[in-house]
Amino acid sequence: MSFTTHEQLKLLVVDDELDNLELLHRTFRRNYRVYRASSGQEALDCLAKHGEMAIIISDQRMPKMNGTEFLSLTVKDYPDTMRIVLTGYTDVEDLVDAINSGQVHKYITKPWKPKELRQVIDEAADTYRVVKQRTNALSASLKQVSLYNSITTTIRRSLNYANTLQTVVDALGTAFDADYAVLYPVDSTIPGPPPKPVTYCKADSPIPALANAGMPENTLILDHVIQGDTTYQQLAAEFSYRDQLLASIVLYQSIDTWNSDTITLLKNISEQVVMAISQAKLYHDVERQTEQMQAELQVARQIQQKLLNQVWPEIPGINIQAQCQAARAVGGDFYEVFIHPQGDIWLAVGDVSGKGVPAALFMASAISLLRRELSASQPATPDVVMTNLNRALNADLVNNEHMITMVLVRYSPTSRELVYANAGHVYPILWSQKKLIEGTEPSLEPTYLREGGGVPLGIIPHWQTKAGCLNLNPGDALLLTSDGITEASIDINGQETMLKQTGLWQLILQQTNGLDLKRLIAQLNTADNEQHDDQTILSLEVAP
Repeated sequence: MSFTTHEQLKLLVVDDELDNLELLHRTFRRNYRVYRASSGQEALDCLAKHGEMAIIISDQRMPKMNGTEFLSLTVKDYPDTMRIVLTGYTDVEDLVDAINSGQVHKYITKPWKPKELRQVIDEAADTYRVVKQRTNALSASLKQVSLYNSITTTIRRSLNYANTLQTVVDALGTAFDADYAVLYPVDSTIPGPPPKPVTYCKADSPIPALANAGMPENTLILDHVIQGDTTYQQLAAEFSYRDQLLASIVLYQSIDTWNSDTITLLKNISEQVVMAISQAKLYHDVERQTEQMQAELQVARQIQQKLLNQVWPEIPGINIQAQCQAARAVGGDFYEVFIHPQGDIWLAVGDVSGKGVPAALFMASAISLLRRELSASQPATPDVVMTNLNRALNADLVNNEHMITMVLVRYSPTSRELVYANAGHVYPILWSQKKLIEGTEPSLEPTYLREGGGVPLGIIPHWQTKAGCLNLNPGDALLLTSDGITEASIDINGQETMLKQTGLWQLILQQTNGLDLKRLIAQLNTADNEQHDDQTILSLEVAP
C-alpha cells in the first residue's frame, strides 16, 4: 500500500467523558479521520473493525480499564501506533512503567492547552509517517525489510535511557551478525567523566582489547583490524540529532561478510536509532529534572508549612482555629494569627493570584511584611497596614502580573471592638455561635462584614479605604476564608455545585456541637470532590 504525507491519518480518541470526546473530535476532524470510543473495550472493538490507527489518544482514568491497561493491549498488534495519554498532574508517576515498556509515546496533563495538544499530535503524526515511509522504502528487499523491522521493533520497546542503550547495541550486534559491538554514549548535560561504553558480545566470552580501543576516526567505512591471530572487519557509525552527537557505535566481525549494502543499511536505520536514543535521553532528562523539582518543591513545602503552622498562646475567653490546605505542593493562600504584647489579636487571610511556586514566593513576602507591620509598638489600624503592604509590594506584583486579596482584622478583647479592612477578599462571616448551639433561634442568619472594602493589593499604586468597625457580643464567632472554600465544588443531588457563602453557612449550621474547621474542610474534599484551589479558613470565637 502506498503511503504519502498527504494521506489523512486515522486517529482514535478514547475517553469516558462524552464532552471530551466531542471536543477532541472537533479539534482534529479536519486533519485526521477521527474515531471515537468511550471505553477501553469499545476502543479495542474499533481497532478490530477499522485496523491500525496512526495515533491513539486515551484518557488515563476510565472505569473497568484505565488508559495504560488499554494501550498495553494494542502494543503487539499495532507497534507503530503513536500512543498518547491524557492524565492529571498527580498521575504522572503512574505512567513511568507504561512509558518504559513502550506503551505510551507521550503524555499530556489535564487541562490541556489546545495549541500544545495540536503540536504534540502533529509531531506524533510526523513520527508515524517517518516510520511508515522508511518501512516502505526498504520493502523492496525482503532481507532488509526483515532486518529493519527486527531492529526498529526491538529498539522501540524501551524508553529508559540505560535500557535503551543496551537494547540498541544488542539489536545492532545481533542484526549485523557482529562478534562484538561497543556503543559510546554522549551526555553533555551531566558534568564529570563521559558515560561508560555499553557492550555486546556474540559468544559467552570477554570483550577483546580491540573493542576497548575507543571510537575510530572514520565512520561508515569498512576497515580491518588485527587482534592476535584474527582479522576483524570494523564498521563505525555516529548517531546525531540536530548536529548534537548522541552516541557512536563500533561493530566487529570475524567472518568478513559485510559490504557496501551493510553500510547503506546501517545508515538507513540510523534515524530510528537516533529517535530511540533521543526519546530515551529526553525522558531521562525529564525524569532527572522532575526528581530535582520534586525535591525543591518538598523543601519549599516544608518552608511554607513552617510559616503557616503557627502556635499562639491560649487567651482566656477566646478560641482561635486555622486550617490551610494547598491544592499543589505549595500555594498562594496564607493566614496570620498575631497576638500583640498589648493584648490585641490580629487575624488575616490572604490569597495570591495564581498557584504554585510564584504565588508561594509572594505569599512569603506578604507574611514577612505583615508581621513587620504588626510588630510595631503601636501598630496602625488595619486599613493603614493594608496601605503600607500595597506600597511595599505593588511594584513587584504589577511587574509579575500578580495581585493579593486579603482581609485583616484587629480584635481588642477588653473592649470587644473589631476593626477590619478588606482588599477584594471574601467577606468575613459573623454570627452568634451561642444561639446556634442552643438552637434558640431557628432562622439564625449570619452577618457579612461588607464595610472597609477596597481593590486587591497590587492593582493601584495608592491603596486606600475606610476600615469597618463593630463590637462583638459574648458567644459570637467570626470566620475568614479564601475563595478556595467558597468556590469549592460539592455534590448536591448528583450535580456539582459551587459552594458559595450561602452553602458555607449551611455547613456551619450543621455543626451544632461546636465549630470544627478541620471537620468542615474535610467535608469539602471528599473522594468525589477534587480540590482545585488552595483552601484557607480561620475562626475566632468569643466565649459566652
